[in-house]
Amino acid sequence: MCSFIPASLKVQNNNVAPIFIINLLISDIIQLCCMIVEVAKPDWKNEEIFFYIYCFGVLASVGFMVCIALERYLLIAWPLWYRVRRTIKISFVVCVVVWILPLVYVLPLYFLVKFEISETIFAVFLLIPFPLFIFFLGGTLKSLFAAISVSSDEKRRIVGMLVLVLLIYTLLFLPSIIWSLVEEASDNYTFDNLTFILLRFSPLADLILYVFMRKGVIDKLLASLCCCRMDSDDNSRSSA
Repeated sequence: MCSFIPASLKVQNNNVAPIFIINLLISDIIQLCCMIVEVAKPDWKNEEIFFYIYCFGVLASVGFMVCIALERYLLIAWPLWYRVRRTIKISFVVCVVVWILPLVYVLPLYFLVKFEISETIFAVFLLIPFPLFIFFLGGTLKSLFAAISVSSDEKRRIVGMLVLVLLIYTLLFLPSIIWSLVEEASDNYTFDNLTFILLRFSPLADLILYVFMRKGVIDKLLASLCCCRMDSDDNSRSSA
């Protein structure tokens, strides 16, 4: 799946981030196709198969979100190590692992293993990235001023992207974690429906994340926000 790369997004030796972005978009396309099939209402057997594929796509997208956040964190916190170690080969291997890992959840679910076991695996898959996103954001903010090899625009874009990833995960995936771990939540019909509705918005949220990875308008927006903050700090100091 890593080989399906559009000509406009060809990966250079010094830029491996698009590999994770492209695979994230592929996982989003898988989810969207499964949702279209769900709306079309096929027979029960096919609908069940597409449900498994949808779960596979969701967990794969979570894995690539972690890869993107980790890559951005390493660029700020460990720039020298990152520039030496980052290669397209390693990125391809990571992508293969991310595509394989969701099978740990999907296969037991498909072969009708106890629902409690599948639910626990699903909760673990979704729970592990949450503290990682917090760590990546905190570590990036801590190392921000020391990263002299990264431009100010790139720093703002990286911080904005990590904040967005944490926000997306908190709003869209945290309810699913609660649903999987708290028995009372899974028995609540309203919360159950809300959880699955929020989860279906994740492909749209990933498109917003992709925009934050691009240069241009977002840079100007983040720069204006930072300038407004600096002006307000200066005004408060002068008034004091």
